[in-house]
Amino acid sequence: MKKMMIGTALAASMTLAACGNNTEETKTADNSDPGLTAYQNHSCVGCHGKNLEGASGPNLAKVGAKYSKEEIADIIKNGKGNMPSGQAQGEDVEKIADYLSKQK
Repeated sequence: MKKMMIGTALAASMTLAACGNNTEETKTADNSDPGLTAYQNHSCVGCHGKNLEGASGPNLAKVGAKYSKEEIADIIKNGKGNMPSGQAQGEDVEKIADYLSKQK
């Protein structure tokens, strides 16, 4: 009886662990946004981090509260401060700007 209870408790804890809310996994698993995909495929990640947390460049987690989509696109195209111009081109600029403008 004691072994059965331990086995049941072990199985239940393994099931709960598998259903845990791993936010890191959730953030990287949802690549359905074309802007996120473009962000990850360009040099953005090198300076701003995989999860917008910032590195040598500023944190972008709430950049959409500070800049509009158009302003973000302008920064991507023309640079600002230490950020050089031309980090993305064409449609990717618009995709990244759209994605980042939603980060609030």
